[in-house]
Amino acid sequence: MVYFVGAGTGAADLITVRGMRLLERADVIVYAGSLVNPELLSYGKAGCEVYDSSRLTLGEVMEIMRKADSEGKMTVRLHTGDPSVYGAVREQMDLLDGEGIGYETCPGVSACFGAAAAMNLEFTLPGISQSLIITRLEGRTRVPDGERLESLASHGASMAVYLSGGMMEEVGRRLMAGGYGANTPAALVYKATWPEEEIHVCTVGTLGDVAKEHGITKTAVALVGDVIGCKEYERSRLYAADFSTGFRRGRFDGGV
Repeated sequence: MVYFVGAGTGAADLITVRGMRLLERADVIVYAGSLVNPELLSYGKAGCEVYDSSRLTLGEVMEIMRKADSEGKMTVRLHTGDPSVYGAVREQMDLLDGEGIGYETCPGVSACFGAAAAMNLEFTLPGISQSLIITRLEGRTRVPDGERLESLASHGASMAVYLSGGMMEEVGRRLMAGGYGANTPAALVYKATWPEEEIHVCTVGTLGDVAKEHGITKTAVALVGDVIGCKEYERSRLYAADFSTGFRRGRFDGGV
């Protein structure tokens, strides 16, 4: 059996309890060594086989999982953040399907949520933004034409831009071309929740300058939108005194 486990954003204690317990039971751990905090390997039991996938091809990773399954061993494939976001897990699952090897997924905390937590930020402020777009600039992996930054920026929603740390000048240019003003609030968060975390609040127009000034070329997420540093927004109706729910009857006494 193979378990695809989200390692979380970096801090070793931000893996889920389920993920930690799977690591404790694993006979084999294949982890993304270029991104996953190696402290997480301490959850593994004595004698567990550990492989760094940053040095392996897809075929080599599959051979490790295939061999482990044939020997009745349980494998944890430890991915950074959450496996469903830029995790390249579908291609592994399809190959496992072809081999008849079972698998399950354990979610993790993705980088944009670790970054938001570090900033005490809410992406969905009423009256400001009620949507979060998670995307990336195209690199060696192309982006569908309808999902280019210019197109997505036209919505004016909160946005998290992944895998683009070395291209922040281009990110800013495209966001402005799509409709964000140069003064739209932004933040560049390097290694969110790691001990070496850096948070640089800036604007869309200065994203490139900030990345260059601080030498940030990878392992960073850019957050964009008016929710950053916003002080004027509408309160949620869910907790309004005059709002009835299935658990509470609204009152009309003018209370807050």
